[in-house]
Amino acid sequence: MKYLTFGEIMLRLRSLGHERLFQSPTLEATFGGGEANVAVSLANFGEDVDFLTVLPINTIADSCIAELRKFGVGTARIQRGKGRMGIYFLENGANQLPSKVTYDREYSAISLTKPGEIDWARAFDGIGWFHITGITPAISKNTMELSLESVKAAKEKGITVSCDLNYRANLWKYGIAAPECMKELFKYVDIAMANEEDVQKSLGITVDIDVAKGSLDTKKYEILSNEVLKQYPQLNMIAITLRESQSADINGWAACINNRKNFYVSRKYEIRDIVDRVGGGDAFAAGLIYGLNHFDDDIETLEFAVAASCLKHSIIGDFNRVSVDDVLKLKAGDTTGRVQR
Repeated sequence: MKYLTFGEIMLRLRSLGHERLFQSPTLEATFGGGEANVAVSLANFGEDVDFLTVLPINTIADSCIAELRKFGVGTARIQRGKGRMGIYFLENGANQLPSKVTYDREYSAISLTKPGEIDWARAFDGIGWFHITGITPAISKNTMELSLESVKAAKEKGITVSCDLNYRANLWKYGIAAPECMKELFKYVDIAMANEEDVQKSLGITVDIDVAKGSLDTKKYEILSNEVLKQYPQLNMIAITLRESQSADINGWAACINNRKNFYVSRKYEIRDIVDRVGGGDAFAAGLIYGLNHFDDDIETLEFAVAASCLKHSIIGDFNRVSVDDVLKLKAGDTTGRVQR
């Protein structure tokens, strides 16, 4: 199986430790973006994966491509064009102070790429699985139309399509609301990933779930997932992450999956002293995609995805720098964090 992910990768600038932005003059520079994060995870799991985006012609973009290649992600499908590279600034939260993301991505190369400027027949040559998120169509009207082009072209070629809804309130600023696009895009999706806010804000499907109270009623998630599957009959399954936020440092982490036959809920991890939660959902998506192609049991797949995402909370940066063995050890119950010799 060869995978392709499509979206924007950005320069990530993070304040050190738990400093506020510009509290000191130093920022840590790395790269990240939802679909690229999934590609890196799959490559770390030993999978054959390419990433498709549009980047400017400059040394920052060159460094970004080199970073992806370092992890074994295929970059031959990346296009170069006019515009700039998007940036996001990150402050790590602590205790009752939440993490904060500030975007500076207007006029990025991918946002300026017009419908028809990506050759989807070439892009999908040899591809068996295509992954996209709700971030890409939220960037600009151009990327919204490109996203719709991509899923339609993938389905015409019989490619499995997975989508992480990934609602971003700080995007969708070009005059189209998320449901106007995502309800149409979702008609071409086979495997869905989301959290409860994604479903409500992107698809307009609501259930009375209070994520702020610190504990979750899984029965309501079964109702929510059933309604999504009812409204989108082509979907094979939907997986929903379950985050119980006690503070920025302490989260309960689990997920559920509905495959139309059964509704499963994973074990719950209590994650303390969170290092970096950005990219946790992408790590879950990659774990789910890997599991669906390597395990015969959807419960095993779910537990693998949740364990992979749990580990991401202890790794600085967008990318989940873990192997299949790392995930399997946690999945098997080794939660001690003892030194491995």
